[in-house]
Amino acid sequence: MAASIDPVELARELIRCPSVTPASGEVFDVLDRALQSLGFTVHRWVMGDPPDGPTENMVAIRGEGSPHFGFAGHLDVVPAGDNWSCDPFEARIEDGVLVGRGANDMKSGVAAFVAALGEVEQKRGTVSLLITGDEEGYSTYGTPRIIDWLNERKIRPDMILIGEPTSVDRLGDTVKIGRRGSVNMWIEVPGVQGHVAYPHRTTNPIPPLARIVAELSALHLDDGTDVFPPSNLEFTGVDTPTHASNVIPGAATAQLNIRFNNLQKGADLVRMVEEVATRIAPDAKVRARISGEAFLTPPGPLYDLIVDAIREETGEAPELSTSGGTSDGRFLIQLCPVVDFGLPNATMHKVGECAAVEDIQALSRIYRRIIERMVG
Repeated sequence: MAASIDPVELARELIRCPSVTPASGEVFDVLDRALQSLGFTVHRWVMGDPPDGPTENMVAIRGEGSPHFGFAGHLDVVPAGDNWSCDPFEARIEDGVLVGRGANDMKSGVAAFVAALGEVEQKRGTVSLLITGDEEGYSTYGTPRIIDWLNERKIRPDMILIGEPTSVDRLGDTVKIGRRGSVNMWIEVPGVQGHVAYPHRTTNPIPPLARIVAELSALHLDDGTDVFPPSNLEFTGVDTPTHASNVIPGAATAQLNIRFNNLQKGADLVRMVEEVATRIAPDAKVRARISGEAFLTPPGPLYDLIVDAIREETGEAPELSTSGGTSDGRFLIQLCPVVDFGLPNATMHKVGECAAVEDIQALSRIYRRIIERMVG
C-alpha cells in the first residue's frame, strides 16, 4: 500500500475542478496524482474538436497478468444549472453531506475506488481504471476510444465494475446488471410557407406531422422480459421554424427517444419510424442517433463478487436491475462482463446534487472488499 487516500477529500478535490462535458485538463491532473502515488502507470490523451470534443481519456494500470479487474468511470459532469444554495463547485460539506456538481454522478464513486486501492496490498493480477471525460455527452471521443486503445495493445479486462450511482433508497440496494438501449430521432416534414389567409398557396406540414406523432405514440413495442421492462417511445419536442400566429410554416419537426430492451435493435427501430413517417408524409426525413444497444451481463462470478461485498458491508441483498438510463457499459460489454454499482442516485443531475459522507466511506469499503477478493 503506497499511500492513504481519504475518499471524501479526494471527491472534494475533483468536484472543485469544473468539468462540464466534454472534460479535460485539471480534473484529470488531480486523479493522475492520486493514482501515481499508488503505483499506477497512467496513460492520458486528448482528442476531438467541438462540439463533441476536446475530450480527455485516461487508462491507469497497476500489476500484470490475470486476473485483470477493471473499474470504469467518468470525470465529466452535466452543467450546474441555477438556484444552488452554494457554489456548485465549492464542494461544501453540510450536516454530513457533500454538496456539489458531480458529488453523486460520479466523482465520489471514482474517489471511493481510488481510496479503496490504497487500502489493499495487490499480490497478483492487474487492476485498471478506464476514465473518460465524455460520458455525459455523446461519447464520440470517450469510452469507445478507450476500447480502441485497449484493443490496439491487446489489453482485455476479465471483468469491469462501473461506479455509476445505482442505489435507490439505501447504499447497496440495487446493482445494475444491464441497461436498456437508447435511440434519439428527429422527424422533419417539409411544407410550403405562406399566409394563413391563403392556405391554397401553402402546404401545411403540421397535420401530417401530427398524424405521425399520433401513430407512433400508439405503438406497442413489446411486453418486456423477465429482466427488462417494456420498450417505450416518448416524444420530447415538436417545433416549427416560425412561431408567428399568421404564418403557415415551411417545415415542422418532432423529436423522440426510444428506450428499448434486448428484444429490439436500434437500427430496426429507426426503420420502423422511417416507414411510418414516409407512409404518412412521403417527403418526410428521419435523422437518428443510436446511443447504444441494450445489454445484459449473465449471472456469474462478477455478480457474486459484488453482491457478497455489499451484503458483508451493509447487510443488503441487492436487487439486480436493468432500469434507468444508459451507461458506458453499453460499450464496455464488448470486452467482458460488466456490472454498475455505486451510491444512492436520488440527486444525480439535480440542483443541489449531493452524497452522504457516510455513504462515500461505506462505498469505498465495499470496493475494497471487491479488490481484495480479486487481486489481494
